[in-house]
Amino acid sequence: MMSVRTALLLLLAPLLSAALITGARAGAGETPWVGVQGAEVRLLSGRVVDGTLEAGIEIRLAPGWKTYWRYPGDSGVPPDFDWSGSRNLGIIAVAYPAPRRFSDGASGYSIGYKGAVVFPVTARIAAPGTPSRLDLTLDFAVCEALCVPAQAKLALDIPADGGSAVPALEAARAALPVPAPLGTAATPGIVAIDLDDTAAPPLVTVLARAKAPASADLFAEGPDGSWALPLPARKPGEDGLVRFTFALDGMPAGTDWSRAPLRLTLTDAGKAIETIAPLPAK
Repeated sequence: MMSVRTALLLLLAPLLSAALITGARAGAGETPWVGVQGAEVRLLSGRVVDGTLEAGIEIRLAPGWKTYWRYPGDSGVPPDFDWSGSRNLGIIAVAYPAPRRFSDGASGYSIGYKGAVVFPVTARIAAPGTPSRLDLTLDFAVCEALCVPAQAKLALDIPADGGSAVPALEAARAALPVPAPLGTAATPGIVAIDLDDTAAPPLVTVLARAKAPASADLFAEGPDGSWALPLPARKPGEDGLVRFTFALDGMPAGTDWSRAPLRLTLTDAGKAIETIAPLPAK
């Protein structure tokens, strides 16, 4: 069966030309910048710590352009990272910085990044003490008024002992959403989750504590990529509390949502947390 990402890219391709550019190795720790319409991309590598390589993908966007988070919202295409050409590397994991929401110009919102973003990457060295190769094919979308599907191929040869710390990677990793339990007393924090199943569809309310309630934002994801939950509406209250509400909609037909775990990302005053919170039982 054709994936949603593939279907969207095929839909866009006849209208807009995709960019395919390959970046060769520039020097220790980074590839050259690879230019696509509205953006440029490079691959970074840093230290090897306890057999794990610290790396990253950096995207710089032209003014007015954006790219997407792992869940793109009402419109858009999430990035796809293909590491199959890599050598001497086991599990490769990509972490997502906290995103922002943007109007998509059609009464909806997309979720993603403007300006610049660094996706931190960790890769387990299969045979420690020997050289490795980090090889990426990145399929993603960059959008201004319209979206352009793009592809960039980048590769770095990694010395056996890795390299030095890269400030951009260190900063990106430090800014990632921090795991936080449901009911935490910290700020920012997810205080509680409630559900009104008398509404049709059911209405979810997430109570959060924020330093800046008027600008704090919440992004809700289901247990897997087949869920496409609406973006929550924000209603600031007193004492730093804010209520986010959204309809329990966008699930696959026949889904039993009772106790399903939601992944909640809360952004507030330059900080971000991530909480796994189960929906209340029916």
